[in-house]
Amino acid sequence: MLNKVLLTFTDSFKEHREDLSAVMLTPDKHLWLGSDETSTIERLSFIDTKNFGKHKQFRVAEYIDLPAPEDEEIDIEGIEYSDSYLWIIGSHSWKRKKAKPDKSDIKNIERLAKIESEPNRYILARIPLVDGELCKSCPHPKNSKAQLTAAKLQLTESENVLMEVLQDDPHLGFFVTAKIPGKENGFDIEGIAVYQNRIFLGLRGPVLRGWAVILEIEVELSQVGELTLKPITAKSERYKKHFVFLNGLGIRDLHLANEDLLILAGPTMDLDGPVQIYRLQAGVNLPDDTLHYPEYVQDIPFGKQDDHAEGITLFEDITGTPSLLVVYDSPAKNRLVGDGGVIADVFELTINH
Repeated sequence: MLNKVLLTFTDSFKEHREDLSAVMLTPDKHLWLGSDETSTIERLSFIDTKNFGKHKQFRVAEYIDLPAPEDEEIDIEGIEYSDSYLWIIGSHSWKRKKAKPDKSDIKNIERLAKIESEPNRYILARIPLVDGELCKSCPHPKNSKAQLTAAKLQLTESENVLMEVLQDDPHLGFFVTAKIPGKENGFDIEGIAVYQNRIFLGLRGPVLRGWAVILEIEVELSQVGELTLKPITAKSERYKKHFVFLNGLGIRDLHLANEDLLILAGPTMDLDGPVQIYRLQAGVNLPDDTLHYPEYVQDIPFGKQDDHAEGITLFEDITGTPSLLVVYDSPAKNRLVGDGGVIADVFELTINH
């Protein structure tokens, strides 16, 4: 490990410092973070190489229309920055109620029978990001004739158009229609990377006989505030699937490193580890109908029922050396600093080519 970085949040978010699920460092040295328990995006500013603070919170509902009230979580699992847009992705997953220690066995057994899905979890959206601020619509900073506009992937009655087209997929359709919760190897998106006009979505689940899945899609503006899927295959299909072997692990985050895809891999089920980093070389130009074997890079430490690595971002702009910042869900108590701080880790990133 290279060093540790203290992330300091204000009162509005301090309880959610324990459920960080997505992170992105933008060129202006802002850290953008998401939680899987809120419908807001957090911005921290660079203070020095070991501190980010000056927290500012942005309500997603100010930029796009949410299908449900904003007190219902989006379950943000991935954040990406590309061409003056900040992209966010919800988990697109079902969830099962937890057994709780203050409830009787009978009540908890009843709770374990209850699954639910929340409309805000089916958000895939882009929001213009200019000079460190989000906006609903504004001119492109490098081309004043081009207008940047906030938009989300078209929603359907209960989900969105991506889930609709996946229902008939021979590999994923059963998991989508059977409504298997995300933490039980069900359908669950946990990473996003954007390269030019293509969007890569990493699935925590399902893992199919050891193979994890990356979805590739392209979108276009269909009407004000709404994106639709473009046909991207010879058969006019609106998505591609890429199968990657991560030794049985699912994808917990994706991040671009030039044209490679860095993959944070972890268990699809509700387990502590293992957690590993892989590099999929030329991952933005994957051939169709091919099985992919990403290169193992390194292990990421994990705790006992804590320290679950959930988000990665390249950190070379801060450290001056190839490195990766990692944020954790359920951080160990010794990561919590004061009233609103939490410690993230910076790892040296091995470059083998």
